[in-house]
Formats: sequence, C-alpha cells, structure tokens
Amino acid sequence: MFSTRTNWKLAHNRLTQALEQARASGKQILDLTASNPTRVGLEYDDGTILSALASPSSLDYDPQAKGLLEARASVAAYYRAEHAASIDPDRIILTASTSEGYSYVFRLLCNAGDEILVPKPSYPLFEFLADLQDVRLIPYPLLYDHGWQIDFHSLDRAVTPRTRAVVLVHPNNPTGSYVKSGEVSQLNQFCRDHNLALIVDEVFLDYRLTQVPTNDDSFGTFAGNRDALTFTLSGLSKISALPQMKVAWTVVTGPEATVVEATARLEVIADTYLSMNAPIQWAMPTLLEQRKTIQSQLLDRVTKNLHELDRQLAAQKICSRLDVEGGWYAVLRIPVTQSDEDRVIHLVEEKSVLVHPSHFYDFPSDGYLILSLITPEKDFAEGVTRTLQIFV
Repeated sequence: MFSTRTNWKLAHNRLTQALEQARASGKQILDLTASNPTRVGLEYDDGTILSALASPSSLDYDPQAKGLLEARASVAAYYRAEHAASIDPDRIILTASTSEGYSYVFRLLCNAGDEILVPKPSYPLFEFLADLQDVRLIPYPLLYDHGWQIDFHSLDRAVTPRTRAVVLVHPNNPTGSYVKSGEVSQLNQFCRDHNLALIVDEVFLDYRLTQVPTNDDSFGTFAGNRDALTFTLSGLSKISALPQMKVAWTVVTGPEATVVEATARLEVIADTYLSMNAPIQWAMPTLLEQRKTIQSQLLDRVTKNLHELDRQLAAQKICSRLDVEGGWYAVLRIPVTQSDEDRVIHLVEEKSVLVHPSHFYDFPSDGYLILSLITPEKDFAEGVTRTLQIFV
C-alpha cells in the first residue's frame, strides 16, 4: 500500500529504548544534546516578537511565490549588514524551513535516481530528504588533521554522469568547521568542470568562535558566490534562535543566465506550494533584528561551555576534543573499547546523561561523542563530569 521511499525503519533504536526506560523509572536525565534554543534559558524580547506578528497588512492576501518583497529585502539587508554581501531580493526564495529549501533545490536539479554529493560527517537530515525526493546521496569525506578539510581526491572519485550537485555545510554540523577560502576556488572549478551546482547550508554561519586563530582563512558567506551556480540556505531557526517561526530562504547566485533560469523554475515550484504565511513575512524585519541580542547570548554560552569542557579535559589524559571553529557542538574523542552506541546507552543507564554517538552524524568509525554547547552551563558542567567519570 505504501511507497518504497517511505520504507524507513520506524522501530525505536536501542538508545531511544534505554532513554525511555530511564525516564519511566524516574531518572532526571542531563541532556547534552540540546538543539532547541527556546528551551535553554535564553532571554527573548517577548513583547517585540509577539507584537511583530500583529501587522494589519497580514489581513491582505498577496501570494508572491518567492515571498513578499519586503520580507526578501530584509534578508538582503541582513547579508549586507553582517556579511558585506550584496544580494538581489529577486534572487531570494522564502520557504518555511531549510528542509523545504533543500526539497525545492533537489527537485529543481534532479530526476529520480540522480545523485547529490554530501559531506560525512554531517547532520543526518539529508537521508530523509533524499528519500522523499527520489535522490541518491553519495558521501564524500571530511578529513581531520589539526582541523577539518575536504577530501578533494575522494570528491573527484565520487562523481558519476548522474551527479547533479555538491552539498556543503558551512560551518559543518557537528564538526564546527568552516570551508576554507583556499577550498572555494577548487570547489567552483570542480563544479564548472562537471556541470554541477553547489548547495550550501549556512544556518550556523554567524556563530564563529572568537578563539579561532587570527590567521584562519575560513570563507565568508556563499551567498555572494558568482563562480558556480550556488544555492545558499539559511533561516531564522539559528540566526535569531527562532525555530518555531518557520522562516528560511534560498539565495541563488552564479553565472547570470543560469541564475535567471534557476530562479524562474524555483518560483514555479514555490508557487505550487505557497507555504509562507503573511504574518510571519511581515514580521521578518523585526525577527531578524532579534539576532543582535540573541546571538551574543548563544556565543557567550558556547564559549563558556567550551572553556569548561577544556578545563575538565585538562585534568585527565584519556579523552580530548577536536578543533571547533563555530556552531553549537563539540566533538569529544574517546577510547574505542566498545561501540559508541553502547557507550552512550551506558551513560544514560549509569550516569543519567544523554549525548549523541558518532554514528548519528555518520562518522566513519567509533571513538567520538557529540556534545551540545548551548546546554545550560550548570547542566553542561555536571554532564561532562559524569561523562568523563566512565573513562577513569
């Protein structure tokens, strides 16, 4: 009765079962996987946010497929103010989420069975999006050696006649690594040589950590990239820590003739769904302004938790962390004496702490745990203490 594209394994995995049993027994779990910024103790300007949704203009139905011009202009203003990038609002398509943005771009570029190159490790969302769009994902590795870099040799070997695009996550989730300036020219040339597009997820772009060395050559936003057809995705979920407002966008840049055709086709796709609602679009200038107070809180939280993690790691010699340049996560390197899944289940059952195992993010091997750096500071410190205790 059901399509094969939804033939997912729906049974709860062992970690979920262990977590449910622990909570059912009354244990209070310290959650070091927090990803919802609205539930980690941040101070929001409630009155301003809520009043922005009450514009009288919302009572008028103006179905602009790419989104209201005023809302798109506010996105362009954000890029101009924060990233010195000049973006034409007519090259911006608003969506309810970056996931929807991905689905539009996948549909634009791919026939059923075509291929998209995706980085590993990275966030596991791509598999579900690809299944729903009948697209095949082909992984290419990120290599770690005193920092992360793209394995261009493997990237080149992954290309087939059915390859349509390369996905970048900038900075990557969970590695926190930015694409380097020296890699961008290689990526653009690679795409030109193989007639491919770049799809760049920049939701964590603004969360660059200040302790990154001054000689760091991390690239800025791809929203200004003109050397290859580029789809840059971002949204309010991370920029203003407002995931519940369901606002995202795709910026289309590259060679002008190709951009014109891509934008026209995306507009038809967007017009078919018209997912954006009027109140949220009229509120966008105000909601984007919220970044100016919320990002500083998050960066302060991330920085303090990273310092606390380093302090505790310095007191032992068994575990270490990988370099991180930005984003909300840290990767902890641990001894491989059992699978990471078994290790995380043991943490839940014996220490009442939840962290993510490496396979959740498609790491190539065991030996890594992923911790959220936006966890409230007291919980984070205690959770790290309990985590490191199992390695004594």
